[in-house]
Amino acid sequence: MPHPQTAAVAQAAEQAFAQTVSLLSEYLTFPAISCDPEHSEDVRRLARRVCEDLGALGMEASVCELPQALPMVVASDMSAGPDKPTVLIYGHLDLQPVKGEPWLTDPHVAVEKDGRLYARGSADDMGGWVSHLAAMTAWKQVTGGLPCNIKLVIEGEEEIGSPNLVRFMDAFPEAFVADVMVLTDCENPSTEIPGLTVSLRGLCELELVCEALDADGHSGLWGNMVPDVSLALCKLIARLVDEDGRPVIGLQQVDPQWAKDSWDIPLSEAVIQEGAHIIEGVTPLPSRGRSPAEWMWRQPAITVVATTLPTAAFKKNALRTRASATLSVRVAPGQTPEALVSEIERVVTRDPPGGVKVRLERNDRDGSSWLYQPSGPAFEAADRAYERAWGRRMLQVGVGGSIPFVAIFGERFGDLPLILNGVMDPNTTAHGPNESMHLGVFRKAIVANVWLYDELGALRELRRG
Repeated sequence: MPHPQTAAVAQAAEQAFAQTVSLLSEYLTFPAISCDPEHSEDVRRLARRVCEDLGALGMEASVCELPQALPMVVASDMSAGPDKPTVLIYGHLDLQPVKGEPWLTDPHVAVEKDGRLYARGSADDMGGWVSHLAAMTAWKQVTGGLPCNIKLVIEGEEEIGSPNLVRFMDAFPEAFVADVMVLTDCENPSTEIPGLTVSLRGLCELELVCEALDADGHSGLWGNMVPDVSLALCKLIARLVDEDGRPVIGLQQVDPQWAKDSWDIPLSEAVIQEGAHIIEGVTPLPSRGRSPAEWMWRQPAITVVATTLPTAAFKKNALRTRASATLSVRVAPGQTPEALVSEIERVVTRDPPGGVKVRLERNDRDGSSWLYQPSGPAFEAADRAYERAWGRRMLQVGVGGSIPFVAIFGERFGDLPLILNGVMDPNTTAHGPNESMHLGVFRKAIVANVWLYDELGALRELRRG
């Protein structure tokens, strides 16, 4: 049975929405850029501030530190009692860098415009976990407590791949003990449809190297008789993809029912055009019998992210000794990086153009893929909560990128319900200039959290041991 005051709590959260946006805006002034050592202290300052605010909310909060790591904030409120389930909420407070990006506003000053809040981290991921602070605040304001036990883990290194998350899990195991987990760093398919993320692509990085000479040679004297490693490199990369630029190797068979249903996911040409910032005159790639959702979430992809090809600043009429390209390879859910890399290696080392020497090196930048089957009372409870706040249940979606913390949680806590949602939408531009969060999505996320705590708190069967 719903808590008799849940509707009043949701109303209180809505009435406090302006104050919540104000609090979020304060957090967004911290340039907590985890990849830049010059901002390490900003990450720590923000962690301390968040810890203080959680303590003021009545939670037992602390900033956890480990050597050679940025901090993590942990907090708990177990006052609902041992008969109630414990919900762990994960988020991160660190940011992507902004240097060199064409922002229209100061990236560390929140600006409201046309129903969106612009700032680095607004949606990825400050808005995600602040929506939970707002829900908890409203519960305590109206009822004096929470309908379930809640733990918070707010990481300071997600944007650099969560390199120490496993160490934190080992050093502070009690912080992660829970009955259900809500991970707040994912996207909604639109501003009107809430998303439940159930798949991620993995990531591996390869270096494709071509060599032919031990010194640069004059292109006029030796051209047409000496291999051009730059051309050979381009030809080898072209072997891996079709005329659209999609892989010709490693394509996966997906569940036929999912493939059919995926055409209903709102990823129209207009949504892709706007969300990906495709310039006028260029269109999204043709579907070729697979839905856009399948191409972006369930199939591998290959992107050239760096090369040593000559640039205008270093041009000369010479045949070069060596050329290489760094390939970012997205691994489909259920596919192993080893299998995909093996196929790539077979293609690029067979009969190399001009007889150049070819080698493929795998860099130490792997991220695991993830595929999850959400079922059981926790997900039914989440559907009910989101239907109250959004007017519809969550749509199962995927993420084309790699999120290391998800794979880590999935590997260690795969026996628990893992509810992956967030406040991003196709126009968020996470990791890019002018990142923004749709304020309507933020409002609905807060209200959904209010109902989610109530729905989960009523599920005695979630209690472990």
